[in-house]
Amino acid sequence: MKPPPFRYARPDSLDEVLRILDEHDGGARVLAGGQSLIPLLNFRLARPEVLVDIALVDEFSRLAVEDGVLRIGASVTQHAAETSDEVARHCPLLSKALPLVGHLQNRARGTVVGSIAHADPSAELPAVALVLGATMVVRSVAAERTIPADQFFLGPFTTALEPDEMLLEVRFPAGTAARTAITEIAPRSGDFAIAGAAGRLTATDDGTVANVALALFGVGAVPQRLPEVERLLEGENVTPEALDEAARITTATAEAGSEDVHADPAYRARVAGELTRRIVEEMAA
Repeated sequence: MKPPPFRYARPDSLDEVLRILDEHDGGARVLAGGQSLIPLLNFRLARPEVLVDIALVDEFSRLAVEDGVLRIGASVTQHAAETSDEVARHCPLLSKALPLVGHLQNRARGTVVGSIAHADPSAELPAVALVLGATMVVRSVAAERTIPADQFFLGPFTTALEPDEMLLEVRFPAGTAARTAITEIAPRSGDFAIAGAAGRLTATDDGTVANVALALFGVGAVPQRLPEVERLLEGENVTPEALDEAARITTATAEAGSEDVHADPAYRARVAGELTRRIVEEMAA
């Protein structure tokens, strides 16, 4: 299929991008990598009046660690982040997650910020943002604001962004002390995840774990934390019995609402329990 008619703008400044978004009041869409937006256009699931290509706006290409924060701008590709020494050193969970995103060809064009703004329930990067406590930097003509990851994802393909706002960058806390892991089940390599789990924790020499953060993706409408499992593990040694209980609680409490040709909610919840067991065992080893 072909996309519906639209106008195309290619501004070279942030102010101009925001002006166009403001003028069209929800009728304009930002085009960065286009790996999610273009298919939506082709299937006519999105019908913007104008596409705003941000390729010429230099400030969106920022990828840097500043004051203990990894800052990733709106035009930084997933491949650029995947191959970045800074990302590998200061945000290892993101570095581990990026190879799971689509295929190399997708990552060469797709952007980190775009994947997060798209808010696909099966996407890896929203869950990574949730686990790490990332902050979204959002701006409109009127003001700039920040939104914590746990308040950003509202539903499938739905975020806290207003129609005239743009997600400028995502800020991840930089750190090397935590142990991290991510895994998923998908029909084939590069396919959307049927279910996935991501996490981080710290561990002492005696095996006690702390600062536990776990999240599921591909299971429900939004990436979801696992507070009961986190409380179970916090301050404890990870024993086989604790792993069994973590898997049981995950399966019992996961908000598994997604159903498609690949899996029903009950299957996704069971898989989520096993994947949670696997990442906790990996991080605690």
